[in-house]
Amino acid sequence: MTDANTLFVVAGAILLVAGLITLVRPAIVRRLFSIRDGEPAKYGLLIAGMMLTAFGMLLAGFAIGYTTAAPLDLTPQTSS
Repeated sequence: MTDANTLFVVAGAILLVAGLITLVRPAIVRRLFSIRDGEPAKYGLLIAGMMLTAFGMLLAGFAIGYTTAAPLDLTPQTSS
């Protein structure tokens, strides 16, 4: 695995964990960013948490898939 792929996997894992924390414990994020308590903030944090989680999974998953997949040969085979 190259350094770039490792960076993408680590960044994806960090985003995944941050998104899950935002989903499960929005009070921590609300206190961290000084967001007032209310229904719009609640739904906004749920949406942001799910988006961070999905992006982290996508980023890490594609980096792992790119590393482990065999190259696809699309060159036409000619018979002699």
